[in-house]
Amino acid sequence: MPRNDAPLLIDATRLVWRRWSGYQPTGIDRVCLAYLDRFGDEAQAVVHHRWFRRILDRESSALLFRLLAEPRADFRKAFARLVMRSLWLRRPDGNGRSYLNLGHTGLDSDGFVQWVRRTHVRPLYFVHDLIPLTHPQYCRPGEDERHARRMLTVLESAIGIIANSQATLDDLGRFARRQSLSLPPSVAAWLGGTSFKGLVKPEQLDRPTFLVLGTIEGRKNHLLLLNIWRRLALQMATPPRLLIVGQRGWQAKQVFDLLDRDPILRNHVVEVNRCTDAELVDWLGSARALLFPSWAEGYGLPLVEALGAGLPAIASDIPVFREIGSGIPLLLDPGDEAAWEASILDFARPESAARAAQLEKIARYRAPDWDSHFAVVEKWLLSFR
Repeated sequence: MPRNDAPLLIDATRLVWRRWSGYQPTGIDRVCLAYLDRFGDEAQAVVHHRWFRRILDRESSALLFRLLAEPRADFRKAFARLVMRSLWLRRPDGNGRSYLNLGHTGLDSDGFVQWVRRTHVRPLYFVHDLIPLTHPQYCRPGEDERHARRMLTVLESAIGIIANSQATLDDLGRFARRQSLSLPPSVAAWLGGTSFKGLVKPEQLDRPTFLVLGTIEGRKNHLLLLNIWRRLALQMATPPRLLIVGQRGWQAKQVFDLLDRDPILRNHVVEVNRCTDAELVDWLGSARALLFPSWAEGYGLPLVEALGAGLPAIASDIPVFREIGSGIPLLLDPGDEAAWEASILDFARPESAARAAQLEKIARYRAPDWDSHFAVVEKWLLSFR
């Protein structure tokens, strides 16, 4: 008889379809993987599709968690075999157990709430952001309506909510009030990033280099930086270098056109769509600062990872960066090109006083880590047992 006795259920759907499609992990994926690493031994997997919703038995769940934690070329075949095996087994019930949905996955789909009730699970949702509602102009068409349905599902069915920042919880609270709904019991716990502390060795390049990390999409505001770099390239014999590390996303056609076709930027802006942690360590060591001019973020892992590695940052003056930046980054209006250009040129100088002041603060900075995240979450989870 397949075992159905794990104390926790974890929705693995997002990781499955991301791995199936061959995508590189994003910030949300890294959260999902961190929770699998922390709780996988005491959990069963939930997977769903338009035509398929199922709690996997404990043995199948352990196999799936291993497939997701250790990428392999035959993932599609291995997952298909696992699903076919589960179809022949008795369908497990939720038995009143806590169900963690970590990636917003399926929350807008027909029948999801009915499935929650029918299987007797107790939903705990991780909310990453409300950007499709607060900044719909930077998202795919229709994403605002889909995300509104997701957040309504959260508010109407959750026994509890985990958020990556107080800024995200504040946005969710405002949405709840507009819907005349109350906010379920909630907790904000900062995310742990990859720790590069002690690995980064400062390296001098042929010219000052600035680093941007994250998916290339409209709300990340790469266009502001490309406009600045184009101007610097026309004004200076040897402008600084801009290194853009991230996969191409959406709502950024003008940015893609400039990266692909502008001859003025070609020798001064470098795009890297994939990189290893080892390569990132080298770039962190050679950069003058991280640049993070986003219009909106739910958290901002690159910021805490850069500060933790000892790299100064120039970032947008938005609520979440004021929250997680601990007073260290230089925060600027994301629409003020003149201020960004002046600060970039200042940080490029070896004698920059503003950069030196940040380095002094960074020496006393302790980046959030996953242990501190789970210390908050696990204490909070005790109230639901």
